[in-house]
Amino acid sequence: MGKLGILLLEFIKIAVLAGITIGFVRYFLFKPFYVKGQSMEPTFEERDYLIIDELSYRFHEPSRGDVIVLHYRPSDDYYLKRIIGLPGERIKVDGNKVVIYNEAHPQGMVLPEGYLTEATPGSVTITLGNDQFFVMGDNRDASFDSRRFGAIDRDDVVGRVWVRGWPFSRVSTFSRPSYNL
Repeated sequence: MGKLGILLLEFIKIAVLAGITIGFVRYFLFKPFYVKGQSMEPTFEERDYLIIDELSYRFHEPSRGDVIVLHYRPSDDYYLKRIIGLPGERIKVDGNKVVIYNEAHPQGMVLPEGYLTEATPGSVTITLGNDQFFVMGDNRDASFDSRRFGAIDRDDVVGRVWVRGWPFSRVSTFSRPSYNL
């Protein structure tokens, strides 16, 4: 085999290894997500391109305020929502506010949501099971969320938003808000 053959063989090895590595990262660690709709505005806008972290929830549970991608099984769709209620809590949405009832706040605590630009319409009260979450979009008027479809199971959580990669003018990483609950 000549030098060209050896070089070609090395190139093929590198390409195959790169493909396997990219495939592993893409399918098991980080997943791209393209925002469709207005339910998370102004935090995320239509056509934003996000990278979803699928790894961290294998080591710890989702937290209040995390923005997640969930798999909504009845329609086989994927949605981008914010975790509002945690397992075992009672959530009450009424009078344009969200109230969380849990062990620390048995009388209820209004969820401070400074990231919202509009009030929270609707009226619903739900008690979450041991493996359930209550999720809502940041654009409460335009969001199909737990106020309509109920709690989601832990198994429906695909991962959390880690990075906005597009548009370049808005590239950023994301952390959850501090609610002090």
